[in-house]
Amino acid sequence: MIKAGIIGSTGYAGAEIVRILARHPEVEIVWYGSRSYIDQKFSSIYGNMFQIADAKCLDDNMDQLTAQADVIFTATPQGLCASLITEDVLSKVKVIDLSADFRIKDVSVYEQWYKIKHAAPSFIKEAVYGLCEINREQVKGARLVANPGCYTTCSILSAYPLVKEGLIDPDTLIFDAKSGTSGAGRSAKTANLFCEVNENIKAYGVATHRHTPEIEEQLGYAAGRKLTVSFTPHLVPMNRGILVTAYASLKKGVTQEQVGAAYEKYYKDEYFIRLLDEGVWPETRWVEGSNFVDVNYKVDPRTGRVIMMGALDNLVKGAAGQAVQNMNLMFGLDEKTGIDFVPVFP
Repeated sequence: MIKAGIIGSTGYAGAEIVRILARHPEVEIVWYGSRSYIDQKFSSIYGNMFQIADAKCLDDNMDQLTAQADVIFTATPQGLCASLITEDVLSKVKVIDLSADFRIKDVSVYEQWYKIKHAAPSFIKEAVYGLCEINREQVKGARLVANPGCYTTCSILSAYPLVKEGLIDPDTLIFDAKSGTSGAGRSAKTANLFCEVNENIKAYGVATHRHTPEIEEQLGYAAGRKLTVSFTPHLVPMNRGILVTAYASLKKGVTQEQVGAAYEKYYKDEYFIRLLDEGVWPETRWVEGSNFVDVNYKVDPRTGRVIMMGALDNLVKGAAGQAVQNMNLMFGLDEKTGIDFVPVFP
């Protein structure tokens, strides 16, 4: 059995890792880390885990944790994982970080967008960006995986085949993204109160959202050069889900058939990416509670642009499910193990 420790287990993403690993046939959770709830039963915080995860929450003592675990998930605010990572830690355990600490390879870009000094820049080069469908082989040999952001996972996967194949001008990419409120985390914020969110939709982080450089960097690798995109997130009054609608100008002469062939080339054998039938557009309700990403596209000959769409559950494929998918790869398991559940509806 793989012994897993979770730092930040009582946030929404951390709790989702607990929920997933509780039914994983190859994993035992040995550490429920939470600075806010030390010595409280995990199930007293999340009642859905009553008689399933009744162990008490512990702190984030990395020395003790590395002595007990084979893998550590850090579902924590930016900066914490970097402050805990050392060569000694990575010589003993594998680490999957759900924060942005190791996603961006240029430390100056990280510090500019996140407004904090990076505590462990020496490990940035080693860290593997854990978007499994693109970096599967690198993940398999990694000690440190940077689990992608939720918006970025949906945005990148929606556009990746067309960027990689050079069918669009990537500098014309515009991402319009909408997320449920769980994406804002569990901490108390006035802007996330029911009366503030209900019956409302709003843009936020306009031209400043921290996932922008992550999208640019990863799609830049696909394009073979640096690129600049527009990314605007919106908050919608639902618990879970992300819907991305992206737009880009097609290269001259590119046909509908070429676009379709590009998506088939990269995704036809990907279990967790579902290419929808023609004319069927992604909806968050059809991926809720699952590790699936639903993707489709529409070529608009009138404007010479292509519309790319994707939907996922921000807490599963956008966070915890993808983290477990990465863990499966790192330990030589079938990557579907423990996360091949059917979406929940209604």
